[in-house]
Amino acid sequence: MDSLSINSLLEDLKNPDISVREQATRKIWRIWFQQKGIYGLERIDHSQKLLDAGEIAQAEKLLTELIEEQPDFAEAWNRRGFLYYSIGDYQKSLVDCQMVIQINPVHFGALHGIGLCYAALKQYSQAILAFRQALKIQPYSLVNQKLILECTLRLS
Repeated sequence: MDSLSINSLLEDLKNPDISVREQATRKIWRIWFQQKGIYGLERIDHSQKLLDAGEIAQAEKLLTELIEEQPDFAEAWNRRGFLYYSIGDYQKSLVDCQMVIQINPVHFGALHGIGLCYAALKQYSQAILAFRQALKIQPYSLVNQKLILECTLRLS
């Protein structure tokens, strides 16, 4: 990953111009998905098609194999974390999302996922912390701002 280009794009996420932020977000996601080249991208795409078709076990197996083959592929961990979240297995999702952050500390998607998992587990203080971390990277993220407010209300 070209860290100079990523750093520039991360700065663009803080730009007041929404079009600059949206373009930077798309480019960052593309870099993350393409981290392991066409092979990794095709495997992730295939896992998503399986998930969309309701083939959860096959999608999980494919992502687990990809993680075993390429344990430093943050997006493979993130996709499996999303899969676990989508079936309500929040503990497994948390573990995968936390692994993403170990590999890629600026992965705002995984930070958002951690917040969603904690919120689903009714651990609202932890959720707020995760959403705030995501906001440090994407300060204009309305969804994270909204989720912080919702979790704060649930604490009271």
